[in-house]
Amino acid sequence: MQTAASNEELLDLLAFHVAKEQVQLRDAAAAPVAPSAARQAPYEFFTGAPGAPPTAPVAPVPAPEAGAEIKADAEPKGAEPKAGAEPKAAAQAQVESTTIRVDVKKVDQLINLVGELVITQAMLAQNSRGLDASAYQQLLAGLADLDRNTRDLQESVMSIRMIPMSIVFNRFPRMLRDLANKLGKKVELVTLGEATELDKGLVEKIIDPLTHLVRNSCDHGIELPADRLAMGKPEQGTITLSAAHQGGSIVIEVRDDGRGLARGKILRKARERGLEVSEQMADADVWQLIFAPGFSTADQVTDVSGRGVGMDVVKRNIAALNGSVEVDSAEGYGMKVSVRLPLTLAIMDGMSVGVGEEVYILPLSCVVESFQVDTDAVSTVAQGSQLVKVRDEYMPVIALEKIFQVPRFDLDKSSCIMVVVEDDGSRVALLVDELLGQHQVVVKNLESNYRKVPNVSGATILGDGTVALILDTGGLVRRARH
Repeated sequence: MQTAASNEELLDLLAFHVAKEQVQLRDAAAAPVAPSAARQAPYEFFTGAPGAPPTAPVAPVPAPEAGAEIKADAEPKGAEPKAGAEPKAAAQAQVESTTIRVDVKKVDQLINLVGELVITQAMLAQNSRGLDASAYQQLLAGLADLDRNTRDLQESVMSIRMIPMSIVFNRFPRMLRDLANKLGKKVELVTLGEATELDKGLVEKIIDPLTHLVRNSCDHGIELPADRLAMGKPEQGTITLSAAHQGGSIVIEVRDDGRGLARGKILRKARERGLEVSEQMADADVWQLIFAPGFSTADQVTDVSGRGVGMDVVKRNIAALNGSVEVDSAEGYGMKVSVRLPLTLAIMDGMSVGVGEEVYILPLSCVVESFQVDTDAVSTVAQGSQLVKVRDEYMPVIALEKIFQVPRFDLDKSSCIMVVVEDDGSRVALLVDELLGQHQVVVKNLESNYRKVPNVSGATILGDGTVALILDTGGLVRRARH
């Protein structure tokens, strides 16, 4: 049978009856067909068709020219990886088509614009409180929609800068494996809370401090396998990296089950360096000595030895992020370093409280409850400190009027409301005059525009244009603890 149709047209025609992979097209001039084969030609197109005469398998006729024969069912062995690579390439192309690269400065500019929108929305909301709901029904409904849309826009914009901690944790397995092999130790790395999200700017700045902590845990904390077996421990040590949200902060912990800190050795080294120490110091104060510049308890100084190597840099870098570092250790059982970083970015939910004529903002994520105080529930202890009993639990009382020396023009009015805030597992009760409400606030950096103020983490602009201070609940809790 002869035809002037092209190979592609024939394949499209035959595709209605049989898969294209089962079709073989040969050039009639290059491979003449025997008469017996010609009679079986109709059945060649329909392999296994009903009524087809049985035929012996015929070896394929090689084509003299490239492209003269198309054999989809006889591809070379190297074709399989190529076929498997096509879906991967398609998937990669699909991912690239759904993502774009944007300069961080443009994202920051967008966040600032949303912050200005939040301030404008707060101003409109405050000015509309005195309007008659029946006369201005449509206006108030529009303002309610503006409030909802502004909040949704703020959450969407803020999520752009948030990336999971797995981006940081994935850097450590290989580094730790190489270091353990170099030191002749067996170490396992365990990561927890990889899905915890942190601002991209903080993630980039926290990598170096965490690297110092992990390297020091492997070198100075984890013992050699023989030493661990002699102490009744498994020969493989464990270093745990974890991240979790606590209130308005993110806590990153580096734990190891090594030898821990030696209190006596640290005190001896501190005396040699001329530091003022005593045997009566609390453990927490002794552990803080390792953050002194150049302080190390290592017998031999190497590129990674001693917890003091780089620990002063760790504390300085974290303090620059308005964070804190705490150390907990048990000699012979291991130690834990907790890095606490604030989550306050550009916009957050806050509770405004009034003290005298001043307005202060509390991060809503740290507020537990508020209640009317009963004078009988407040007890005065040593040095004038006060405690309040809340459901069989005693909490320290902090009077914001005294902390910030708020002038009192109305002498008859006194603080009678307590707001319980929590930070790092500890709670304190703040004594205020009144609760003004909950709303979104735009965080302005007070340190870059003025200076660092104790117990204050930032400032915000209220709806009426006045400035209110955002309180550092972590600092207030630590103040009450000490």
